[in-house]
Amino acid sequence: MQKIDIELIPGGASPPPIRVGGAIIEDSAIAQEMQFHPADSAGTAQLKAARALVVRELLCQRAADIGLLEASGEALDEGDTAIAALLEQELDVPEPSEEDCRRFYAAHAERFSEPTLVKVRHILLAAAPDDAEARDAGYREGEKLLRTLAEIPERFTEFAMRHSACPSKEQGGELGWLAPGQTVPELDRALQHLPEGLHDRPLASRYGWHVVAIDERIEGRELPFDQVAERVRHSLREQSTRRALRHYLLMLEAEIGVEGVTLDDDSANSLMQ
Repeated sequence: MQKIDIELIPGGASPPPIRVGGAIIEDSAIAQEMQFHPADSAGTAQLKAARALVVRELLCQRAADIGLLEASGEALDEGDTAIAALLEQELDVPEPSEEDCRRFYAAHAERFSEPTLVKVRHILLAAAPDDAEARDAGYREGEKLLRTLAEIPERFTEFAMRHSACPSKEQGGELGWLAPGQTVPELDRALQHLPEGLHDRPLASRYGWHVVAIDERIEGRELPFDQVAERVRHSLREQSTRRALRHYLLMLEAEIGVEGVTLDDDSANSLMQ
């Protein structure tokens, strides 16, 4: 039987019921589960919620088959306990060897390095991404501020308090020390490569334009394997667990049968989270 992703059902059509073996995943259960799966659209959240419930039902049915759980009427905590026992019993996750860990570290040393830190001040000139007129005006205002600051850098605090749309204006635009991932990606990428001092042009983000000054930089450094060996081992073990869980769920999907929705690679990830 062909399986249909529920997000692809036309708006006016009634989607087929989602079945796992002989059990039906009710629409009301999916609606309640959606709160735990934030997404950029209701349809995507609904699909993620449905897949999460399918995964749980597959595991509960398997747990019941091998005597770890009563076949019906289990409480939530009983189901979770049975699922944990099931995965402990049936999931085969190889332990990474020392050689595996060293090879992974050599290929991904940057993941286990100390991050570069930047001490930042900024002035946010707000403009929505789709407001071309406001974006253009914001950029011109940023250039004007930069021309003045190039001659009188002491006015940065004053300008931040007068012009910035960020709450940091109350601290003269100071954001403090930032590590990678602590601001929006488009600004984060630029900050990690800027030298100390006032940057000579406004930087764009989804919020508008940023007049930026880097007061200090502490460059990241690569850490020796011995200092991060346990983190490397944990990363490899997590990868192996995700891979084994994905294969296990696909096996259960084929054996028990699922209709109305298909599992994907993220189904294992949501369970681990």
